[in-house]
Amino acid sequence: MMIKKLPLFLLLFFFLLKPVFSLSPDGLSLLSLKSAVDISQAFSSTFSDWNENDTTPCHWSGVYCTNTTASPEPRVVGISLPGKNLRGYIPSELGTLIYLRRLSLRNNQLYGSIPDQLFNATSLRSLFLYGNNLSGPLPPSICNVSGLQNVDLSGNSLSGSLLENLKDCKQLKRLVLARNKFSGEIPHGIWPGLNNLVQLDLSSNEFNGSIPGNIGELKSLSGTLNLSYNHLSGKLPISLGDLPVTVSFDLRNNNLSGEIPGKGSFANQGPTAFLNNPLLCGFPLQKSCGDSILSPSGSRNSGPKSGGTEKKGLSQGSIVLISVADAAGVVLVGLIIVYIYWKKKDSSNGCSCTGKTKFGRKDKGKLCSFTSLACTDRFRNEDSEFEDYERVEGKLVAIDKSFTFELDELLRASAYVLGKSGLGIVYKVVLGNGVPVAVRRLGEGGEQRYKEFVAEVQAIGKVKHPNIVRLRAYYWAPGEKLLISDFIPNGNLANAMRGRNGQSSTTLSWSIRLKIAKGAACGLAFLHECSPRKFVHGDVKPSNVHLDDDYRPYISDFGLNRLINITSTNHSSAGSFIGGLSYKSIRMEATNDYRAPEARVPGNRPTQKWDVYSFGVVLLELLTGKSPALSPTTSTAVEVPDLVRWVRKGFEEDVPMSDMIDPVLLEEVQGKEEMLAVFDVALACTEVDPEIRPRMKTVSENLERIGA
Repeated sequence: MMIKKLPLFLLLFFFLLKPVFSLSPDGLSLLSLKSAVDISQAFSSTFSDWNENDTTPCHWSGVYCTNTTASPEPRVVGISLPGKNLRGYIPSELGTLIYLRRLSLRNNQLYGSIPDQLFNATSLRSLFLYGNNLSGPLPPSICNVSGLQNVDLSGNSLSGSLLENLKDCKQLKRLVLARNKFSGEIPHGIWPGLNNLVQLDLSSNEFNGSIPGNIGELKSLSGTLNLSYNHLSGKLPISLGDLPVTVSFDLRNNNLSGEIPGKGSFANQGPTAFLNNPLLCGFPLQKSCGDSILSPSGSRNSGPKSGGTEKKGLSQGSIVLISVADAAGVVLVGLIIVYIYWKKKDSSNGCSCTGKTKFGRKDKGKLCSFTSLACTDRFRNEDSEFEDYERVEGKLVAIDKSFTFELDELLRASAYVLGKSGLGIVYKVVLGNGVPVAVRRLGEGGEQRYKEFVAEVQAIGKVKHPNIVRLRAYYWAPGEKLLISDFIPNGNLANAMRGRNGQSSTTLSWSIRLKIAKGAACGLAFLHECSPRKFVHGDVKPSNVHLDDDYRPYISDFGLNRLINITSTNHSSAGSFIGGLSYKSIRMEATNDYRAPEARVPGNRPTQKWDVYSFGVVLLELLTGKSPALSPTTSTAVEVPDLVRWVRKGFEEDVPMSDMIDPVLLEEVQGKEEMLAVFDVALACTEVDPEIRPRMKTVSENLERIGA
């Protein structure tokens, strides 16, 4: 009797246990997250397909898997549940996901501490937990993960000091701890070993003490070094000037003191980088450093004590009032003197800075230069092209006649640095009527090539298309050349894909990416086929595709290489001013892996097929979320060394498309066929043989058919 009952008992036993043991270990670990979250508070669809009766979690929403050589079954490599209104805590069991590379639980309502055991997931590369209610200290084990690259914990309530052992995160590229409650001094011992760090944002915390000088050793840093809204004090380390010239500082709202160094990268900063540090002085702030400087206590440093008794200093309020009154008096007297002087000059043969330029006889003359917002004497020999200088010295020319403003209005306006490159420095300038424009400052030379410069600028100005940035005006003087164009308010595609400060996450949906691809292709096709000059752009890349608030793309920077060649002759190192900001022409050779193979051969002339190849690489970046750019200091890949080769190899080896496209796009199942069609267009554009590549007109037409 017992023998007959035993099989039935075993059958019932295994039947009851089947739901528990059928799910893979990775799936069981993920169920701990589902249990840790109040599902009633989450979006109903978030965990609707997280079924414990499944054998694998690889089809669950927000879960990404891949095959590994060490495991016969797919393993979880990614968890992405951003903005799902998840309220709960982060379970320590997630640390058992030994193949987990990316964890993104950003913009939810998670609370509690970050579990120390989470970093038992030794394959972790990216951790995005920003925009939650997490508290407690930074886990000491965070750098047990040797390959950790991206950490964004901003917008939480994390507290405590910054860990010295962050120096062990040798592969770290982005460390964003903004808008938390971290306190104490910023340790000096962290920074020398972080040779790959691209982004550092410690803003809006409670850090105190001085800025570590060895932060200046972060040679890979780009974007913005953000230490604003803390309680940092002391002098600015001169070594910060050793940072790359592309780095912008944001040191606002601290207690920093002393003179701003003029060395290196400091010279490229605008005044907004140092605002609300009452004890800072020097350029670019409108506060000079005199012999008597405010001490940290707020009083002026007096001379030697008289009779052994220290005299009581004036209050800070009195000092401010006296300083303002003194400055106003000096300015008033100066204005009267300048007005009388130039009034006399206006009435005689010579130079006028009141807007009505006069010139002397042709043997010698005094020329008006607005380079430093002042008049300077310049003498030209009779055999120079003096007639051209007479016509154009200090002249602002509107290409679009409906777009009018005065030169003084441009020079007085507030200016903000938007970017620096080998094509000059670009500023956002807000005119008196509130209209923002982009002002590009070119080289200071090329005085003998005025007619050539004007011909090039006029050709660029004739290009009018909904997907191309409009050039509105230009300014020419021997020591200054400016291009004034429309300001496109939503940044560029590079920022949209990788974040304004270099963050690797992006929220661009597939429909927006396809819209950008179509518009950019249409603009390039117009440049190639329909513009008066039939331009070759020569530098197509995401940073030259600007976006408005509706994500309409605008191609920028076409035709500038020739202008740079014209204005770079007789180059001068003298700085100039717009809106009170000093700037210098910077010529930089940045690595550009959007270029066609033949474009990398010295001496080859640009062709339209170069643009086609570069646009194909941009398409691949839109699809994969990966950047082909190489680090200029380490020559190691930020994402993949050769994006084109990586994608081609993936198709040759039948790698699933889900392993190649940007993980953000995986949930957009309806776009998979469209993505495959765009892959086909991109691969055609990036053929090695330029003769095989399609024309941009064909590329644009093919993209327009996708999703139509």
